[in-house]
Amino acid sequence: MAKALFLIMSGKESPERANIGIMSAARSAEAKRYEDLKVIFFGPSEEYIANLSGQPLEFLRKLQAMNLVDSACVGVAERYGMKDKLVSLGFQLAPAGERIAYYVNKGYEVISF
Repeated sequence: MAKALFLIMSGKESPERANIGIMSAARSAEAKRYEDLKVIFFGPSEEYIANLSGQPLEFLRKLQAMNLVDSACVGVAERYGMKDKLVSLGFQLAPAGERIAYYVNKGYEVISF
């Protein structure tokens, strides 16, 4: 089985794409479609997830409960002024480039939304 890294970058400019990424990751994890699955939020998605509600928020909470969200990018969070809010919502913050490289070097396939 393959290992998957869901890299979610879409935000309020494309909420359907962001929501599909979150939902697909959660459903894939529940169905055990991959040997391992991790999610990284990067760019506009960080502002978007800080203000989620409804069903997308439920799927995001499932991912967090299963410990599948690796991180959101600390640099982007600082630029958007979202650092404190993301931390209060339970997100780990780390440099996205380093985290993406970590998973790619471990053989994860990147699926981007």
